[in-house]
Amino acid sequence: MNYTTMGRKIFITRKLPGKAIEFLSAKYEVDVWEKEERITKEELKKRIKDKNALISLLSDKIDREVIDSAPALRIIANYAVGYDNIDVKYATSKGIFVTNTPDVLTDATSELAWALLLSVARRVVEADRFTREGKFKGWEPDLFLGKEVTGSRIGVIGVGRIGRSFMKKGAGFDINWCYYSRKRKKDVEEKFGAEYTDPLRMFEICDFISLHVPLSSETYHMIGKKHFDRARGVILINTSRGAVVDEKEMIKALKDGRLLGAGLDVYEHEPEVPEELKAMDNVVLLPHIGSATRKTREKMAMMVAENVDAALSGKIPPCLVNPEVLKK
Repeated sequence: MNYTTMGRKIFITRKLPGKAIEFLSAKYEVDVWEKEERITKEELKKRIKDKNALISLLSDKIDREVIDSAPALRIIANYAVGYDNIDVKYATSKGIFVTNTPDVLTDATSELAWALLLSVARRVVEADRFTREGKFKGWEPDLFLGKEVTGSRIGVIGVGRIGRSFMKKGAGFDINWCYYSRKRKKDVEEKFGAEYTDPLRMFEICDFISLHVPLSSETYHMIGKKHFDRARGVILINTSRGAVVDEKEMIKALKDGRLLGAGLDVYEHEPEVPEELKAMDNVVLLPHIGSATRKTREKMAMMVAENVDAALSGKIPPCLVNPEVLKK
């Protein structure tokens, strides 16, 4: 690839928090989708036909058709850690950089996983609604009995940065940890006293299971019927990707009590949330806000801006996810 200046036109599919757009606008021609509704595929193709850089969200599907509509495109900077919304292989074949925002949302997402776990375990949302509706008439011995977290057994599936951060934040709860990853992690076992086990066994022995894996062909529906059939009152927390779980089988398990509850920030067909989940009192539902702290989202915005600036200045972007493009 010839690392000369690569054009000056940028399209952003959503207004970003902080000063990232101001930073880019000082040097480049920046076009931002300002409407509240998400941009359609057809509109996206029109807006990027002469653009050199695209800043996209995880909800924007950047497939071959979209990529082919922008012959001058030199970088797709995803405003997310994940990039399963982008056809990276095809972008690479076209000599296009693809970047993400790694590391920055580790603490924010692991914090939210704990918020979901505690909310489901102690029935916080149910109790809040009960109180707001004027149903609280005084203390009762069996009012909103929940599941105690201290001393419980928690399984963590995926022990990358977020999974480890989640385990670290549980230090005060005297947790008995189990974990699963493709390979055993001796440092995780030594640091947390964690037992290495497979997900099937986790559903038999754990009180809570928290998911922290990326979405890929290997992890699609990695949690399904065979796991839920072994569940004995476990609470499932998912702040990773919705399609890691077979949502239909999860709903069946929630209905018949194999799953005691669930805390979900992600869904298999976002932004669609099944009506059956909405009707369940033992499920806490959030609108994909794992990284939603002001500090994190503003830092993510500056990261995508810096990636774009590097690419359009003839440099290699710092958060490149397709280094193979350098051979083009």
